Amino acid sequence: MAILGGLEMRIMEILWQQENPVSVREIHEDLLKDRTLAYTTVMTVLDRLAKKGITHREREGRAWLYVAGFTRAELVVTAMREALADSGPEERTALTRFAQTLPGHQQDLLRSALS
Repeated sequence: MAILGGLEMRIMEILWQQENPVSVREIHEDLLKDRTLAYTTVMTVLDRLAKKGITHREREGRAWLYVAGFTRAELVVTAMREALADSGPEERTALTRFAQTLPGHQQDLLRSALS
């Protein structure tokens, strides 16, 4: 799973806020509050997210209803693990530099999680 683009993340944020599955139309209407966007664009992005396993969908009549396949934390963890795995022989350097660039409170959280 690659890092999500801006529209993909915005759609995921909408899904994370929902208690029940939502339709493309509902997501499209929410997105229209911030920007002009074609319905078909939203439909295509949701279809791709479902094919990647990032969302789950089910049919209700003629409409697809979507839910997030991951929590925000699970999505971040997956992206971080894949990025680290992609660093190959530079894994140690990448992980060390990442940890060094964290703000103090995040370094404290990391130390606490590892102890």
